[in-house]
Amino acid sequence: MLAAFNAAQLASLYFVHQWLFDAEGRFIVTDFVNVWAAGKLALDGHPALAWDWDTHKQMQETMLGQDHVVGDYTWHYPPPFLFVAMMLAPFSYACGLVGFAAVSFLPYVAMMRAVVGQRFGLVVGAAFPVVLANTMNGQNGFLTAALLGGTLVLMPTRPILSGICLGLLSYKPQYGLLFPLALTAAGQWSTFSAAAVTTVALALLSWIAFGTESWQAFFHWMPMFSQASFTEGRATFYKLQSVFGLVRTLGGGEQLAWTLQWMTSGTVLLGVVTLWRGRTDYALKAASLAAGTLLLTPYLFLYDVMVLAIPVGFLLRIGLAEGFRRGELASLACAMSLLIAFPFFEIPLGLLATLIVTALIARRILYASAGETRKAPEIHALG
Repeated sequence: MLAAFNAAQLASLYFVHQWLFDAEGRFIVTDFVNVWAAGKLALDGHPALAWDWDTHKQMQETMLGQDHVVGDYTWHYPPPFLFVAMMLAPFSYACGLVGFAAVSFLPYVAMMRAVVGQRFGLVVGAAFPVVLANTMNGQNGFLTAALLGGTLVLMPTRPILSGICLGLLSYKPQYGLLFPLALTAAGQWSTFSAAAVTTVALALLSWIAFGTESWQAFFHWMPMFSQASFTEGRATFYKLQSVFGLVRTLGGGEQLAWTLQWMTSGTVLLGVVTLWRGRTDYALKAASLAAGTLLLTPYLFLYDVMVLAIPVGFLLRIGLAEGFRRGELASLACAMSLLIAFPFFEIPLGLLATLIVTALIARRILYASAGETRKAPEIHALG
């Protein structure tokens, strides 16, 4: 039902002129425009200007053919992500947005099938509530979830390929702390090494392609982008699906928000590293690492919560093989309902959904440590 709802809602939004084009035939501007414009600047031989807010916005207006673009759609990714942006820039706005969403959706649902362990995973992937928001905005949530989930699915059987997926995920620097610590704790040196080599290779390729100026621009503009996001709240705090975002939404000060965020992050780090050092079933380790990645970072928008589909998939895998525990399915339904309800409430409901899923993982781990569960099903590689 949820999968059908996502498809039907996307089609209806297009026909009522609330997606891609408005009633007058003009483009409806979304997050995708920052990728589109950055790719054009790179193709024109000015990649470093993608991080300049004024120049970047002028390019957006030029490409859209509009005098004024409402909202701040800044480019803040590391230089390697310009390779993706350059591939999308030659297309029209609508074709680029739809194409990026469609192409990145395929590895995402393939990953979800591997996580769940049966074809039902395809339906789970299509049904996840954030699919609609990610597609409408032309964001990279499908790609992020595919790479992060691919890292976890491939690790037991294809550690090198797993590391390559993790290295490709380096365009999301906020995910760069928890994974290395977990891999070190578990002694997954092949995956760790492959990820490090891939990350360095991408950085070198981007340096060769876009020059030193691009990396300088990235580091120069990052503090200003951080101030705009965390101090000024230009994107509005309730859109941040993190502890930081929740505290700021409820009227808490920046210092309190950072204090509670770092306390949460420290707890997550300690818990995940301890778990990965132990002998807990791999499916629960993988689920905890994916959920912990979301809780660790203060910078997390709804499209990033696509990653939550991964621990949900692992919980479904275990439940389908061993039976669901009391209240487990109802709790998952509650978490999904919170994600569906987010557009109607100005509060980080994505954080609450993540906390519910994390609590379900923790309960499974406690039962496992008490010897009440059988061995979790083996995780097979993609393909």
